[in-house]
Amino acid sequence: MTYAGHRRIIDADSHLIELDDFLANAASDIDKPLIPSMLDQTELPVRQEGLDRGRELFAKRQMNPDIMAKFEASLMDNKNSGWNRLGAFDPAERSHTMNLFGFDYQLVLPTFSFHQVAHGNDPTVMEAGARTLNKAFGEFCQVDKRLKAIGYVPLCLGPEVAADLIKQGLADGCYSFMVDTNEPNEGARSFTHADFDCVWKLFADANVPFINHVAVNGHYKAVSPSFKNNGKSLLELGGDAPAGELGLLTIGNSVQIFLSAMIFDGVFERHPNLRCISMEHAASWLPSWLQTLDFTASSFKRHRKFSEKPSETVRNRIKVAPFAGENIGWIIDQVGPDMLVFASDYPHPEGTADPIAKFEATMTQCDEATMDAFYYGNMAKIMDLPAG
Repeated sequence: MTYAGHRRIIDADSHLIELDDFLANAASDIDKPLIPSMLDQTELPVRQEGLDRGRELFAKRQMNPDIMAKFEASLMDNKNSGWNRLGAFDPAERSHTMNLFGFDYQLVLPTFSFHQVAHGNDPTVMEAGARTLNKAFGEFCQVDKRLKAIGYVPLCLGPEVAADLIKQGLADGCYSFMVDTNEPNEGARSFTHADFDCVWKLFADANVPFINHVAVNGHYKAVSPSFKNNGKSLLELGGDAPAGELGLLTIGNSVQIFLSAMIFDGVFERHPNLRCISMEHAASWLPSWLQTLDFTASSFKRHRKFSEKPSETVRNRIKVAPFAGENIGWIIDQVGPDMLVFASDYPHPEGTADPIAKFEATMTQCDEATMDAFYYGNMAKIMDLPAG
């Protein structure tokens, strides 16, 4: 019996836990000298002992079927280090892990390699890093058609560079790309400026959704640092989750602002086939956001006419992956069955040791059609796959 059991599942959000040579092995001779060391990045620190132990355990289970069987039996144990979990960094083992999951498809996103390339000040280095990351993910996922490589395109490099990175990344095997929700330079063009239409057109023409993920936010800060001066120690959830209660409370702010701008600035309207998946931004904010979008549009109706309500644009173009543990049943009651999608977040610990059970604990009133939409149908629609 697979983890999916009787259900057809498309996993909207999973990750690699990369080794420190992941990008170096994929880099061209020109780009390799420009790639920063994974060990030097500080946004998500890498532990050398974790890397070493991950390599050690991988070698042991490849050589000993009994050890492999123990790892298979503890597939969903999220207390283990990410490097120690099955399929975390080896493509053949990830394909075997997909057999254990029983998922139809799994979108695969970066962890440490994203932070390795995304935070520098040199645009040449950032471009080389993104190009290499995209190539590395395309190569990793090419072993199994069920794996969909999600690369990274830093829009802050400008529309021309971003468009070139998308074209090259698609050629190198990426299915789609994460894009930042925020331009950190206050004087730069918004990503919703018409100059970026060449970027959004590429996603629409490729017939793939672009990806918004919590870590890819252009250094957006929803909470003033002054709130940390409260005489308390800051609580940490681990992984790429934001620190502190206020960080988690406002986790969806960045994507709400970005997608609202994409609607109000006409980007979705100019590109009728443009679609998006939001990951790890939670989903409990969806009902009020839909209402607020329509209220805002109505307030400005003398100045701007829409071909459809903004909430309808969201329903038609955007899917949202909630956290395991959110009240999914309540959210579906408010927004309908067509917006939410399943995500395991494997092998990140925030995905929990049993996301299916976590989700279904609050879906007791959902009928089978709603369950099927959550696990498969809604992702199939946003990916333009057969619905059956």
